[in-house]
Amino acid sequence: MLIDTSGTYTRELRKAQQIINVLLSKLYPGDSFAVARIDTGSFSEKDIVAKVTFDDRPSKANQQKRIFKEEINKFVKSVKPASYTDITGGILQAAEYLNEKNPGQKTILIFSDLKEELDKRYNRDIQFKLKGYDVIALNVTKLRTDNFNPQEYLDRLQEWQIRVESGGGKWKVTNDMDQIDNILIN
Repeated sequence: MLIDTSGTYTRELRKAQQIINVLLSKLYPGDSFAVARIDTGSFSEKDIVAKVTFDDRPSKANQQKRIFKEEINKFVKSVKPASYTDITGGILQAAEYLNEKNPGQKTILIFSDLKEELDKRYNRDIQFKLKGYDVIALNVTKLRTDNFNPQEYLDRLQEWQIRVESGGGKWKVTNDMDQIDNILIN
């Protein structure tokens, strides 16, 4: 799960924390899960906040879930807003992590307004390779400028859908957080 930590989006992190807690309750022994921040330059291992592959023993897996939850709580309390939003770098890092784990199902969750803003030194004109991946955008909040021109919001969603699907991935947007229980069920 990628969490946008840029600018005002840090106000949304409590919602991300709730989603992570729900997801942790749905994961099984043997599942792998990682949470990474989307910040100025997200194509880096250092942006992974917490990661785990749950033990086959349920009691050990439950202990791992508690530790994971504590790591996320610490992160949410201490995170500072990033200057930029490198969503592309985050997706590339997530795909790399999942390729290394080679799970039966590859899902990338993006908790963001999907407004990518890059430092001019970063090149993210890259074609994704996401065949076999589900990419789900969560809590895509509307920006102030979207109120003036809703087409900007719709264009942002469409641009990400095109990028993900042209790379072979499946795209979905879920803004109804009451549906979070169904996220991992295809």
